[in-house]
Amino acid sequence: MMSDYLTLSNANELVRIAAESLVYVAGDGNYSDIHTRDGENRIVTLQLGIIEELIHKQIHSKEDELVRIGKSLIVNLRFLHYINPAKKQIILSDNHTFKFTLEASKEALRLLKDYFEKEYKL
Repeated sequence: MMSDYLTLSNANELVRIAAESLVYVAGDGNYSDIHTRDGENRIVTLQLGIIEELIHKQIHSKEDELVRIGKSLIVNLRFLHYINPAKKQIILSDNHTFKFTLEASKEALRLLKDYFEKEYKL
């Protein structure tokens, strides 16, 4: 079913998040921390790999924007503002209401930077 929402459910709760408001998901073992444009963050008891699968199943129209970066991050490329592999830093922002500075592996950020350089012929 194509949707503009990511719907997550476990034994205790159901969470429904509009795809365009999803900024990033940080995984930590059996938990994932979901961050949205409005500053909300919600911890769910789902592994990042399961959330990644659900994104691909539920949000087909946006799957190229929501990508996994390394072992512990899924980011919305729509909000990509800055990448610095040497500093292991990525910044996600809409340039108005939020700015998230995250850490990721040098290798993952180098691949992401290379992708954008090729995509935009830099």
